[in-house]
Amino acid sequence: MDHGVKEMGGIRKVDSHCSLTEIDDYDLSKLLDKPPRPLNIERQRSFDERSLSELSIGLNRGSVENFETMYSPGGRSFLDTPASSTRNSFEPHPMVAEAWDALRRSLVFYRGQPVGTIAAHDHTEEALNYDQVFVRDFVPSALAFLMNGEHDIVKNFLLKTLHLQGWEKKVDRFKLGEGVMPASFKVLHDPARNTDTIIADFGETAIGRVAPVDSGFWWIILLRAYTKSTGDLTLSESSDFQKGIRLILSLCLSEGYDTFPTLLCADGCSMIDRRMGVYGYPIEIQALFFMALRCACSLLKHDAEGKEFIERIVKRLHALSYHMRSYFWLDFQQLNDIYRYKTEEYSHTAVNKFNVIPDSIPEWLFDFMPTRGGYFIGNVSPARMDFRWFALGNCVAILSSLATPEQSMAIMDLIESRWEELVGEMPLKICYPAIESHEWRIVTGCDPKNTRWSYHNGGSWPVLLWLLTAACIKTGRPQIARRAIDLIESRLLKDSWPEYYDGTLGRYIGKQARKYQTWSIAGYLVAKMMLEDPSHLGMISLEEDKQMKPLIKRSTSWTC
Repeated sequence: MDHGVKEMGGIRKVDSHCSLTEIDDYDLSKLLDKPPRPLNIERQRSFDERSLSELSIGLNRGSVENFETMYSPGGRSFLDTPASSTRNSFEPHPMVAEAWDALRRSLVFYRGQPVGTIAAHDHTEEALNYDQVFVRDFVPSALAFLMNGEHDIVKNFLLKTLHLQGWEKKVDRFKLGEGVMPASFKVLHDPARNTDTIIADFGETAIGRVAPVDSGFWWIILLRAYTKSTGDLTLSESSDFQKGIRLILSLCLSEGYDTFPTLLCADGCSMIDRRMGVYGYPIEIQALFFMALRCACSLLKHDAEGKEFIERIVKRLHALSYHMRSYFWLDFQQLNDIYRYKTEEYSHTAVNKFNVIPDSIPEWLFDFMPTRGGYFIGNVSPARMDFRWFALGNCVAILSSLATPEQSMAIMDLIESRWEELVGEMPLKICYPAIESHEWRIVTGCDPKNTRWSYHNGGSWPVLLWLLTAACIKTGRPQIARRAIDLIESRLLKDSWPEYYDGTLGRYIGKQARKYQTWSIAGYLVAKMMLEDPSHLGMISLEEDKQMKPLIKRSTSWTC
């Protein structure tokens, strides 16, 4: 144990308040004209849950009026978790200490140093690739460690994955792009020789042989979170990390035949890593793409190479935000407009730009859509709109400010008004609704793991709790997060931390779900720590850029 560090219940006693900078509050249009600014490491004293800008530019202003609108950290609870305000004080749930113990058991070591956490620690099932460190899976673990002041684990992971990015990547005889980050890696220990070897997977051994698009985005987002939490610029500003960021950006900012600013992706390239009919422009990837671009803006140095990429990022962000807010957004009014679409329109004045046939609107949507509320739909491409609701994409849209403040509130309104469908008895549905019968056979290829209301086909995933909680705090709706956490705490530990739940309400442990799933454990810890100390939100949230183009009506020419 380190000197001066106290451990109780698996939690180190450290200062809980993350170091926050002002670098994300630039107007994007002004980025190019400003030199880099030094990191402003001020400690959080108050936090307005309704306005994240208070977190970034007014850290020492304001007074505590009530917990719903303002928060002032105090001391520590007996388990050394971040303390709550007087009005929100409560003893930590017994699950917290159990979760920390389980999370530490999942740690993976390389040459004596922790470099990540395995996907699951379930010894009752065949390991498959659940004994590997996944980039996307490690993010909630990393956030938990950062919030607990254990920065070295995250630093080691970032260094190791950056090293793996430099490997030559081949699937059969085809070479992948230089910037591709691994989906996962495994550490093999040879006790006879006392050596460790790393084996990385870039998609060549994955089910479906699909390279991960989201790994690079999560890596950039985590690098920013590490920098915000520690105030340490040496890692992100090093030449190797700057090159790593630029390589990822080169892959997704390349110019080609696409007429949309969104990113064209195959099925299976993200958290939904099996065929689920998300080929095209899935909301999860577009939201992560947007967030990674904004994070990269704050991480890139203003040297010759960095400034060139910032210019490209700024242009893409303006186009991407307009496209997503205009064409992916759905609320009652937009649904009514689509319902009345005319087809076969030509020229810049077309209203139905993607030639969507109104008869393709699914019947379930008319009853599902409340008069108040809205969301970003799953996919938009020629003659096709995937109207399914996807949790990760909508939560990340809120955190990245891809969603306008009004759209963010509408997403939360939808979750509240459709609580039974989207949350039920176990947070949170990965998507809604499930596809079934003939459509399931065609879309999934008869995938036996993705039967209706199971796994990625409408299953309930506890890991999504941390994203929901972060979105709730940012929109000033902590009561929604508390309600979801109460549901989690009634079952998750008793059920041995499953990967996912099945059924329309999420009542049943997933038929093929692994137990002791690490990101189910870490997602719970991150949600608890954020709700108790909302200043942690600064690690994973970006304030709205005021210079983004305003939402333009669909009937306006695309060239405006």
